[in-house]
Amino acid sequence: MTLALLARQVANKEIPSRDTSKWQVFQHVREAREHLGATDRSLAILNALLSFHPEAILSTKTGTIVWPSNEQLCGRANGMSLATLRRHIAILLDCGLILRRDSPNGKRFARKGEGGSVVQAYGFDLAPLLTRAEEFRRMAETIVAERQALKVLREQLTICRRDIVKLIGSGRDGNVPQNWDDLEERYRDVIARLPRKATKPLMETINADLDALRLEITNALKSFVNAADLSRSESQSETHKQESNPDSQSESKIDFRKRIEASLELRTSPRPRNPSKPVLPLTVVLDACSNLRGLAQGGEIRDWRGFSAATTVVRSMLQITPSTWQDACVSLGEQQAAVTLGAIYQRSEQIGNPGGYLRTLSRRAKAGHFTPAPMIMALRRNGTELIDTAMSVEQPASEPTEHAPMIEEIPISDALLRSLAQSHTLRSKMRRNLIRP
Repeated sequence: MTLALLARQVANKEIPSRDTSKWQVFQHVREAREHLGATDRSLAILNALLSFHPEAILSTKTGTIVWPSNEQLCGRANGMSLATLRRHIAILLDCGLILRRDSPNGKRFARKGEGGSVVQAYGFDLAPLLTRAEEFRRMAETIVAERQALKVLREQLTICRRDIVKLIGSGRDGNVPQNWDDLEERYRDVIARLPRKATKPLMETINADLDALRLEITNALKSFVNAADLSRSESQSETHKQESNPDSQSESKIDFRKRIEASLELRTSPRPRNPSKPVLPLTVVLDACSNLRGLAQGGEIRDWRGFSAATTVVRSMLQITPSTWQDACVSLGEQQAAVTLGAIYQRSEQIGNPGGYLRTLSRRAKAGHFTPAPMIMALRRNGTELIDTAMSVEQPASEPTEHAPMIEEIPISDALLRSLAQSHTLRSKMRRNLIRP
């Protein structure tokens, strides 16, 4: 007998007089088994020992000692081997869940008096379950509460992660002016700190960081929506003023012309401030790159995300290597690179090496000598400006000469602007079913 076992026997000499349900105590012990150091096999043996107790209530009146043999215990423990039985009985003793009451010869038995009442019993004493019943109850309630709190934190974390991903996607789809790549990188850094089995304090810290990030993204989107509403209100007020002005029709035409010129204006700086923002409207790009519609799901491209998905298919068809595509995204921006690739696919029959052609355009864009807008306008005119023999991919990239004019130097004429305005008006009327094609 060790000193620890002796100390437990002394502590369990004073058994409380109150009665306790043995199965309720066993349920509390099962909830707190990890804190107690018990195993599933040892709890199976404890369950078997409780089954040998004749009453459902543990009390000093009914006795707390049971004396089954090893064979009987193995049978009620689902056929456990004798060596395993001894090992897990030792675990129950170390955890302080049972005590051993040995007879002089080491056997387990009971002496009965008149009327069959037990006078003296030797075996396993279940008194610790009765003595520590309140301790086990408090321990089980604490563990259940922590488990429930951790479950709530996990649910909150899942909802917050889903909200952040959707908000970032909405901001990108709506072209909201914000550094979405930086916000997404911050989100990934926070999630990278989440282990497979997180503790409650760590979950609370990560939840607080994600809540702050979600609030920042939400405020940015709200500011953009409020600014758009204010701009819409001002434009409506200006419309009412123009209706009372006899020169409003000519002014509106001038404003419409300026808007088209601004949308088609080439960027003169070597590196654009926001490479991911498209220069041309999606409808203009789709008119020029009509072959992409057949690669989209459902045969229709409704937004820039669908356009990027279609160009992903094009990359595999044209055998564009990942390094080439990465260089194009760095030089042009992801959406600008997708527009360029769509234009190359539109004239893929005339380009011998699409990958080399894209690399050449990427190098020129990095030097500030290329944007895809003139290429798209050339495709809309059904011209041949896209294929420049001096830009052939079999030749190394060089600075533009008089024999190899740069694609972005193609001027945008007034006739083209008028054509764009007329086609835009015609498509709007066709959508409203005012005229039929």
